[in-house]
Amino acid sequence: MSAIIRFDHASVAVREKTILTDISLTLFPGDKAVLSGKSGSGKSSILKTVLGLLPITLGTVYVNEIPLTPTSVQFIRQCAAYIGQEPMLGADSVRAAMLLPFQFKAHRGHKPTETQLTEVLQRLHLPKSILNQSCNRISGGEKQRIALARGLLLGKRLYLLDEVTSALDNESKHAVFDVFSDSQLTVLSVAHDPDWVERCSLVIQIESGQVAEVKQYGNT
Repeated sequence: MSAIIRFDHASVAVREKTILTDISLTLFPGDKAVLSGKSGSGKSSILKTVLGLLPITLGTVYVNEIPLTPTSVQFIRQCAAYIGQEPMLGADSVRAAMLLPFQFKAHRGHKPTETQLTEVLQRLHLPKSILNQSCNRISGGEKQRIALARGLLLGKRLYLLDEVTSALDNESKHAVFDVFSDSQLTVLSVAHDPDWVERCSLVIQIESGQVAEVKQYGNT
């Protein structure tokens, strides 16, 4: 089975300061992995490295067995959906934000129907009426779920998640858990939420920019 994400002794430095050292980790299809550790330990930097936002100084990072390079980075970003704590939705209204990716050539022929929009919102416990709201007027938790809904409509299989349950009530959180219980979705996440960590098949402990421990559990 080919790896979805593979760090092969990768180190990252910003302004000559090393922030990740000799990172080696592998995610296979369907893995639900969480990066755990103290604030400032380098967890979010690992997500940013996968997206090509931080420079790799040693080693290699692979996504779908393609090495991350300045040439491949755009293709690799198209493979993944990144959802941060306060996603930038890129449009004035929620409806426009949901449909924004489908204006581009790669997705133009796959614009979702009204029924598909409604169904994906319902899966994430969001009312259809939110489509008419301004992106500036919805909560951080709603923005996260809108970004997730957009990823699902685009058929994304790889998700990079940064504290996606931190702003959610219990009911909304379990709706997100249900979405990611899908064995076809692969997740690399940063989280402090014990409920989220409990549902992950890999818990990767990060300390001072290094992998300190990897615990593997049965897929949930």
